[in-house]
Amino acid sequence: DALHGTGRTDEATALFERLLALRNDVGLLSEEYDVEHDRHVGNTPQAFSLVGLINTARHLSGRVVGSTAHG
Repeated sequence: DALHGTGRTDEATALFERLLALRNDVGLLSEEYDVEHDRHVGNTPQAFSLVGLINTARHLSGRVVGSTAHG
């Protein structure tokens, strides 16, 4: 979200896609990821990780759900 917010959308998209590749077999994320052993650790599923994933997808898509335009 920070990369996207500073106009570095291509980098943000690449990092987001890398994160998507780390999901487990049913598309969920755990609390942490052990890069040395290539495995999920901690609580699974982790709601905060999933909320972040959904929010980033929304930001990168360019859609702002639930907002209203003020003129």
